[in-house]
Amino acid sequence: MGTNVAGLEKVSVDTFDQANPEIWKKVQGAFADALGLEADEVELHHKIIEELDAESLDFLDIAFRLERAFDLKIPRGGIETTAKAGLGGEVYEIDGVLTAAALARLAEAMPEVPADEFTPGLRVTEVAELFRVATFYNLVVHLLNEKAAS
Repeated sequence: MGTNVAGLEKVSVDTFDQANPEIWKKVQGAFADALGLEADEVELHHKIIEELDAESLDFLDIAFRLERAFDLKIPRGGIETTAKAGLGGEVYEIDGVLTAAALARLAEAMPEVPADEFTPGLRVTEVAELFRVATFYNLVVHLLNEKAAS
């Protein structure tokens, strides 16, 4: 992959078909290898836990494989950090339940997840259940764009 990849676009629920083929193939391969699946069994819209049966250790394996494939460092807890950063001092959670402001920020940070899944009462511990393969695709795109800009 070339060093100048700035301008890559993240995908959303409506734009999965516009994923960059070179990046998608590597992301798909990382998921397939980590989860013992065939590449064609991994799609951008798949829920990682519910549909691909991933467990917490699998997330670490997937992140490690993506770091190697793209020569990146994937920050742990990056999605939550992004959501909290955009709150401007508002409360993120109360007794483990996400606030309305936090739900709105997560919906913005995770355009690959249908908006109706960010429901009142969602617990902090349940956020990972929303993750799609596209969540990691978008994270890779974000990090590649940052890398190209620096």
